[in-house]
Amino acid sequence: MSSTVHGVSGEDRTDYTREESRAIRQRSLRLLASLLAPLKWRVVGVAVVVIAQTGLRVLGPALLGLGLNTALPAVTGEGEWAAAWTIVGLYVVTAVAGAALLMWYDILTARVTQSVLLDLRTRMFRHTQRLSLEFHETYTSGRIISRQTSDLDTIRELLGGGLTDLINGVLYGLFTFIALSIFDWQSGVILLVACVPLAFLMRWFYLRSQEAYRSSRVASAKLIVKFVETMTGIRAGKAFRAEDRNEVEFGRLAGDYRDVNMRSIRLFGIFEPGLMAISAFAIGLVVLWGGVRITWEQFTVGALLTVVLYTRNFFLPLQGVAIFLNSFQSAAAALEKVSGVLEVEPTVPDPESPRPLESARGHLRLDGVTFGYSSGRTILPEFTLDIPAGQTVALVGTTGAGKSTLAKLVSRFYDPREGRVTLDGIDLRELDQRDLRRAVVMVTQEAYLFSGTVADNIALGRPEASLDEIVAAAKAVGADDFIRSLPDGYHTDVNKRGGRVSAGQRQLISFARAFLADPAVLILDEATASLDIPSERMIQDALQTLLADRTAIIIAHRLSTVAIADRVLVMEHGRIIEDDTPDALIAGTGKFAQLHAAWKQSLV
Repeated sequence: MSSTVHGVSGEDRTDYTREESRAIRQRSLRLLASLLAPLKWRVVGVAVVVIAQTGLRVLGPALLGLGLNTALPAVTGEGEWAAAWTIVGLYVVTAVAGAALLMWYDILTARVTQSVLLDLRTRMFRHTQRLSLEFHETYTSGRIISRQTSDLDTIRELLGGGLTDLINGVLYGLFTFIALSIFDWQSGVILLVACVPLAFLMRWFYLRSQEAYRSSRVASAKLIVKFVETMTGIRAGKAFRAEDRNEVEFGRLAGDYRDVNMRSIRLFGIFEPGLMAISAFAIGLVVLWGGVRITWEQFTVGALLTVVLYTRNFFLPLQGVAIFLNSFQSAAAALEKVSGVLEVEPTVPDPESPRPLESARGHLRLDGVTFGYSSGRTILPEFTLDIPAGQTVALVGTTGAGKSTLAKLVSRFYDPREGRVTLDGIDLRELDQRDLRRAVVMVTQEAYLFSGTVADNIALGRPEASLDEIVAAAKAVGADDFIRSLPDGYHTDVNKRGGRVSAGQRQLISFARAFLADPAVLILDEATASLDIPSERMIQDALQTLLADRTAIIIAHRLSTVAIADRVLVMEHGRIIEDDTPDALIAGTGKFAQLHAAWKQSLV
């Protein structure tokens, strides 16, 4: 298995080294930058609007202080009310304009957020479909669901609400500090001093919450995985009375998730009082020093009101920044997981310059193939096999002999470590995936039906097929009768009441699907295992007819299915120990003859 897949499969770690954490952050930032790059002008528009809106908000305290200084002389008759009313009017104008800009900013931010999420969801779906079978056999479905649902929802919350809190907090705090320093540099110095403990508090909160939220995403993913696996395997769970064990395990995981969330809540419980204490200290000093200067006639009441409002306003949005840090840490952890999946490269890559395969004949050859899963033992050691076009080959052997592995290599779900697999003399690694999938089709024991009608499922490999062609394929494999007995026949929705089909019927639909695709090479991997004996006998003639003009590889434990093969290969420990026609092997004294004799004995 590739290192990239190992990296993803080990993503539930939280004890990253400093170098690993830096690499993960850089990976996440690259993803975020690539998402925002097509929207750069929208982002610029958002920045312009928020800067203008923040600037108008910052004018408020200065206008209030100026208005108070203008209104007090007017009250005593030493000034004019016109100037005071002018300032009040300006304050109202700035407030209304600021509110309008804020509304505009919210709309622009929502558009950017939804565009980013649309791009990210599409990328995730497209990329996970493109990844090799190796990834999907390693990465559980629950974790993929977690990436596509809860992780993307967390990122949405960050871009939607958390980002607003950050921008308002940072820009408003910066503009407020600048305005305060220009208006009264001495109060600015007091605020700057208060920023020293504030910086330590923010730093502490950021580092602790980063660890807490990374643990939270891991715990959340484990919880989702357990739920999905339990519901997916509900039949097995009930059959083996695993409900109590599942409940205990789920309760433990839910408890772990609660505990990591409580850690985050406790962190915020320390941060918020600390912020309030620093704010109260700074405002107290500003009021004290401003009051002293008023007694010295170096300051005015209006100026004191302005500096107090500026100091208070500097700290007010910092709680929003803390909320953003919460959202940011959670979203950053989610972005780490999503970016980790998106950076996994397929272990079965498309060729850079694919060779065309206009009309496949079906000649297969495995030449010196060596293969093993991950870093485990070698399944096929220096394996060589030649299958002429049009020949039907049956693979027989004990579990673990390498039969299914051979089928996966011929389907190019995996690539060999050494050697090559060719179709009509062309290495599969040089073929375009679309040409390969048209030429080679595998039918497995796990016949999966997608949402939609029976006809849609049969036409999966040829969506342009007519209903007549779909019906013909179903008749060929003996599926037509039971399909017509369904409530709406070929238009029956397989997910609705009345459209449910048995395991054997699902298998017949998958046969029809494969035969409609009309591949040059057809692989049946335990494909008749779900059929009862009458159903299996019913399709024997159809199989012989449909396999006559194509290369076929049949993997089956039922020797009745093997009987239609031109050639039988008996495999053991990744090697071929017998290779001949079924009749010749039955007449001999080898492994296949023994298996055939035991099978006939079981029928008596």
